Amino acid sequence: MLRRRFDRVLLVEREAILLGRASLNNQARVHGGYHYPRSILTSLRSRHNYPRFVDEYGDCIDRSFPHYYAVARGVSKVTGNQFAEFCRRIEAPLSKAPAAVARLFDSTRVDAVFEVQECAFDAVKLRERTSRELVDTGVEVRTSTEAVSVRNAPDGARVTLRHAGAESEVLSSLVLNCTYSRGNQLLEHSAAARIPMKHELTEMAIVHPPDELQGAAVTVMDGPFFSLMPYPPRGLFSLSHVRYTPHCSWDDNRSAEQALACAQSRFSHMAHDAARYLPCMRNTRYVDSLWEIKTVMPRSEQDDSRPILFRRSAELPAVITVLGAKIDSVYDVEDALAQAHSS
Repeated sequence: MLRRRFDRVLLVEREAILLGRASLNNQARVHGGYHYPRSILTSLRSRHNYPRFVDEYGDCIDRSFPHYYAVARGVSKVTGNQFAEFCRRIEAPLSKAPAAVARLFDSTRVDAVFEVQECAFDAVKLRERTSRELVDTGVEVRTSTEAVSVRNAPDGARVTLRHAGAESEVLSSLVLNCTYSRGNQLLEHSAAARIPMKHELTEMAIVHPPDELQGAAVTVMDGPFFSLMPYPPRGLFSLSHVRYTPHCSWDDNRSAEQALACAQSRFSHMAHDAARYLPCMRNTRYVDSLWEIKTVMPRSEQDDSRPILFRRSAELPAVITVLGAKIDSVYDVEDALAQAHSS
């Protein structure tokens, strides 16, 4: 998209490969809107982006599994009826789960079980495809290269890059700071104002699912519950839990290295609690865990929203920081950039 707008585009990636961190070490859910019943705006954006992403990246998506959403009884922030009405309002396909599936859940703890249309993406296939497309469209890619700092220049900004210990500079009319959990580090090193962000050290357990589920995905709503999703890059499943996946949190005054000291698996806690709602989850077998830093805007803790952040720096007008929490929110970036250029 950028290459259609500009004569030259340079993509700088600190890691040795593309899509090797936050895009890989996550739940791999392509959000269809179901996950955010307390944030209508986030859900509507997901419903808008979902079909486009599935259509454009169908060869990088796993749609081979049924996906069931169960609404917890009593302790959930929504009831089964409220969830059904919410899905009707955002036009998200929803049906009652088959009786044989519903019987797998503890009816004293689960209000309703629905079948939804929501798939998973394969980050490795996405990397392979987008790498080819970057070459085909003439985007220059520099891996193992870090953007260290930015300073104003007459025609935009001058960016200092570091590769193999050596520094160089490039001049650009527009700089998109898409460094996720490290976004404020670039701004701070450039003497620009930081953006309030919260970081979490997260664990995604990689597991063999219970045989009783026959390869299905399960998400329990809406509160301190769990999700079991296919993890296509490894042909296994991921198990996450709202209470146990985040190990610790911090703002930009604490380093990620300090947070990594918290890293001891909580799989047993995840599986034990999940079995209260879905008893067969006690048969889940642990393989290992994915560890990553998750970054959200502080206000998201109140309403569970996941808005796209698209913010121009006051000190560096050519620099725009972009932060998105879902893979298909990339389309919101496209819309925001078009508006920024037309204003």
